Amino acid sequence: MKNICVFCGSNFGLNGVFREAARELGGEMARRGIGLVYGGGSVGLMGTIADTVLGAGGQVVGVIPEALATKELLHAGVTRMHVVPSMHARKALMSELADGFIALPGGFGTLEELFETITWAQLGLHRKTIGVLNVASYFDPLLELVANAIAEQFVWREFRNLFVVDSTPRNLLESMIHHRMPDVQRWLRRGET
Repeated sequence: MKNICVFCGSNFGLNGVFREAARELGGEMARRGIGLVYGGGSVGLMGTIADTVLGAGGQVVGVIPEALATKELLHAGVTRMHVVPSMHARKALMSELADGFIALPGGFGTLEELFETITWAQLGLHRKTIGVLNVASYFDPLLELVANAIAEQFVWREFRNLFVVDSTPRNLLESMIHHRMPDVQRWLRRGET
């Protein structure tokens, strides 16, 4: 993987372990020569991971909508910044630039980006590995919800393999590198979404 798109909070959250996980992930990515694609902000976990990758000599590409460029305090020090017209354009460009995806703890935006990326994989729009960094069991309730959706037959059992989960950045990256995405029927082509 050359570039990983990381979805994460523009806040730090209450638990300091979330910030440490962003630093750890950023350092591990830089050590492996993996560039960061992210939402372009300089605050919260977004700013932490960007600063860590940059501080370790790595490449960072930000993608931020015009409307959030000042509100999220656009990160002026990244390698390359794309200011786009909308949230939809942001997600599409981040997906295009990335070879894989990781979700760190975050709020509604992070959860929405994670689920949209999983949905795109389910529809056959991409075959890029998706990882969930389950720091301090943050995503346990979400994983329980997914298990329930599978048990209730709203999600096919094999679609649980569309993403991998681990609690440490190093192990998550290793899992992602060796992960094989399940074969899915291609329901849509790019541009039909």
